[in-house]
Amino acid sequence: MSIVRTYTPGRLTLEQLIRRIDDISTLPQVALRVMQVASDPNSSAADLKEVMECDAALSARVLRCVNSSAYALRTKITNLQQAIAYLGLKQIRNLAMTASVSELFKKEEQIGGYSRTGLWRHLVSVGICARMIAMRRKMASFEDAFLGGLLHDIGIILEDQYAHQGFQQVIQELRSEEILLETERRILGFDHTAVGEKVAEGWKFPEELRQMIRWHHQTAACKGEAALLTACVETANVICTLKGITAVGMNLVRFCPAAIAALQLSREDIAVLAEDLDREVEKSTSLFQL
Repeated sequence: MSIVRTYTPGRLTLEQLIRRIDDISTLPQVALRVMQVASDPNSSAADLKEVMECDAALSARVLRCVNSSAYALRTKITNLQQAIAYLGLKQIRNLAMTASVSELFKKEEQIGGYSRTGLWRHLVSVGICARMIAMRRKMASFEDAFLGGLLHDIGIILEDQYAHQGFQQVIQELRSEEILLETERRILGFDHTAVGEKVAEGWKFPEELRQMIRWHHQTAACKGEAALLTACVETANVICTLKGITAVGMNLVRFCPAAIAALQLSREDIAVLAEDLDREVEKSTSLFQL
């Protein structure tokens, strides 16, 4: 019989953790405004350009990525207006969010098999894979699938940074017979999907994105328009994890029949996606370095 241990010294409730994160304002205001503007159907390229110009460093990083080998442009893009015209609001939004979220991973931390560098590689890889799946299913919202993949485990890095003592115990007690969510709930009293959803709500992220963050381990519980996008993220999460690109240094995910059924993917489809992912990740190395 396993011993059930719970983290207690100075233990935070979910509500206290969310307040702590909000007080420190984890993501810059420019990034949050980029999300809001790009998600507004009435926004124009000029609106997005105006917001991003408030952060010269962010704009420069996005332009550097646009001009990287990943996009294979024939001519160099020299300003935001050109970049937005060429790639569109949502892809520039994704690059801006990738650059902003990457700041959370600048200070390396290693606990057992977990590292912040490894988690960042997992997030970007799941984003790339989720977009691949959505494109192959001919979904118009494939850039939203990338964003859901990029942010699906944002609750993990926030637990690491703002509930570090309890998070350390979670990592130390990981075991193959228990998925990460179960270990988190046993020790912390909540899990990273709940943390991510609450923070995303406070940051006024779009409803579909909040659903992807909340249900990326349980597509069957996701209802409405976000269900197919969530299926893309959950399937991508499993594919990346099985390929050794894990969130916490261990394979703790379970097969996702509801997600695969929703996407109508065959075993052959999954195998092809897993094989093609290597090439897509290699092509997108600039994203990992934003």
